[in-house]
Amino acid sequence: MKRLVFILSVSVFAACGNSDGNKPKGTLSADLVSNPASADGADTAALNAMPTMDFTDTTHDFGQLQEGEVVTYDFSFKNNGKKPLIISSAAGSCGCTVPDYPHRPINPGEEAVIKVKYNSEGKQYHQEKSVTIATNSKRGTHMLYIKADVNPRNDGS
Repeated sequence: MKRLVFILSVSVFAACGNSDGNKPKGTLSADLVSNPASADGADTAALNAMPTMDFTDTTHDFGQLQEGEVVTYDFSFKNNGKKPLIISSAAGSCGCTVPDYPHRPINPGEEAVIKVKYNSEGKQYHQEKSVTIATNSKRGTHMLYIKADVNPRNDGS
C-alpha cells in the first residue's frame, strides 16, 4: 500500500512539472514582469523603467442612443515606459460592456487601442459602465468609463 501511494505521488509530481520544453503556447517570459517594491522600499531605477499605459482619454459619452443599439469606441493609449506593457485582462462591469484588447506585449513607444463595445439592449435612461484593465504597468490597474442616455423602445403599447 505504501508503495502504491509513493508511485502515485511521484506520478502526480512529474505530471505537474512544467519545463520550458512543454510551456503552453502563447506564454510570455517572466522577464517582462517585475515588481520594484520590497520590504526595504521601492527600487527607483526599476520603477522608472516599468511600462506605462497613457490614455488619450479614459471616458467616452455615447450621448443619446435608442434601446437595442450596439456602439463601439476605441480608447487609444501609448506605452511611454522602458519595458513592454502586458495587459493580462480587461473586463466590463456588466455583460453589456465588452472590451477587446491587445493580447501581445506593447513595446516602449508603441501605441495601441482597447475597443469597447456597448449593447444597449434591455437598458434604459442614463447608463454608466466601466472597464477594469489589469497590467504590468507602474499603475497596475486602469479604468475606462463609458456612458449613454438610452431612449426606451416605443413598441406602441
